[in-house]
Amino acid sequence: MLRGLATVSYFTDDMSAARAWYTELLGIAPYFALPVDGPPAYLEFRVGPHEDELGIIDRRYAPPGASHPPGGAVVFWHVDDVESAVERLVKMGATIHEPITPRSAGFVTASVVDPFGNVLGVMFNPHWKEISARV
Repeated sequence: MLRGLATVSYFTDDMSAARAWYTELLGIAPYFALPVDGPPAYLEFRVGPHEDELGIIDRRYAPPGASHPPGGAVVFWHVDDVESAVERLVKMGATIHEPITPRSAGFVTASVVDPFGNVLGVMFNPHWKEISARV
């Protein structure tokens, strides 16, 4: 039934600041914005070799009852070096949510809270590397 990650959505009260922060973090500008004219309510980035989608949404459009303090599910993005990724995120203003945690079989995870209140997970995942090499 589940075929893969389609879009990860993060909410923000400050679209302009979130656009700048994620553009700096990812090293790319969003490829899509709505509305096309005027201040955006939605921005979308394509991330990595699989072009996974990261959507930044004006918090006014969050579903009713959406948690504003960090909580809920954590989506982990693959990184080659968790320690360097966390260090960069913290330097950019994120705060530690879950510290760097070595797991079994070579997995390493951590998560931060971005400056807009979203949990951003990073992970070294040996399976991701194997699968990505075949694509």
